[in-house]
Amino acid sequence: MHRKSAYILFLAVLGLLVIGIVMLFSTSAFARDSHGDVYFFIRRQAIWFGIGLIVCVFAALVDYHFWRRTWWLWFAVAVGALALCYFPHIGMRINGSRRWIGVGPITFQPSELAKLAAIFFLAAWFTRYETATHNLLFSIVFPLAIVALLAVLVLGEVDLGTTALLGATAFVVMFVGGAKPLWLGVGAFAGLGALLVVATQISQRMGRLSAFLHPQDFKEDAGLQQMQALIAWGSGGMEGLGLGNGRQKMLYLPYAHTDFIFPIIGEELGLRFSLLVVFLFVIIIVCGITIALHARDRFGLLLGCGVVSLLALQAAVNVGVTTSLLPNKGLPLPFISYGGSNLVACMFGIGLLLNIYRQGILEPPQRKSAAMRVRITPRI
Repeated sequence: MHRKSAYILFLAVLGLLVIGIVMLFSTSAFARDSHGDVYFFIRRQAIWFGIGLIVCVFAALVDYHFWRRTWWLWFAVAVGALALCYFPHIGMRINGSRRWIGVGPITFQPSELAKLAAIFFLAAWFTRYETATHNLLFSIVFPLAIVALLAVLVLGEVDLGTTALLGATAFVVMFVGGAKPLWLGVGAFAGLGALLVVATQISQRMGRLSAFLHPQDFKEDAGLQQMQALIAWGSGGMEGLGLGNGRQKMLYLPYAHTDFIFPIIGEELGLRFSLLVVFLFVIIIVCGITIALHARDRFGLLLGCGVVSLLALQAAVNVGVTTSLLPNKGLPLPFISYGGSNLVACMFGIGLLLNIYRQGILEPPQRKSAAMRVRITPRI
């Protein structure tokens, strides 16, 4: 299984990318901001896919220990990029959130870089302090305080979904790194409570929570997206209405080409293709965990688990939101939703997994030879 995991992972990602391009072609022509060009989003996504492919190849070829040595640099770049979101004329305010920075037609979401920087830091930290996992300061307080710097900047953008995703991914890496589950549980409840308190102070986010609890009372405003998504699921049924025949994308379901593209898959291609998408994500998770478990060292294990948890949690949240199992969070579906920053970040994560796999395949014979040399070396 391990020797074929990279090939299976590649095929699963390729399948999601193909589905994403096809569905983006079907939905993006009806987007409000298509600028009169039905191929506007297709062209932009194709450019970002090319960049993501280059980044993926780069991450697959460069020794992943490079990210351990330079984690502080990427952390600093992420902090600086997040800070730029608050500067006028650089940070872009869209739908009440400052999540993007841009110059001219080029825009970028710094929170995607922040998620990767947090994984680099945590993997490097718990590799360096492997024997200090019993220490509360080194296993919980210090790493959480450093990650909180990124989380606070993301939270200030009014991006609760990415903040929760960043925190959840951090807790997964810390758990794999050896932090005590009891301490992590206390920290998780404290973080969740803090997010709920913040959400109650923001009218738009409070509206989303209210719409989740009472969808019928908010189906015309805060709960519109999730209500229309449910209609799309019901219209599609098992077989679907046929590719291109969906109705909810015709300005009934806002942002059908980004965060809510999954219900359009259900409406046009049916439940079978929707389950196929979920199955492909399960394959990515299983192959990613297999690669991480066979990493050549502790840093590779933690880095791989961080990437897998990031992809898995983001996909799970998007599926949960679009099926009304979770409040609306505004997170895209990896590899499928329109969005260049997220696509590049996901492709970079796949490149890291391929790099860990490549070195893990080459390492076992070296370990065996080293062990044999130790056994035959005479003691003095």
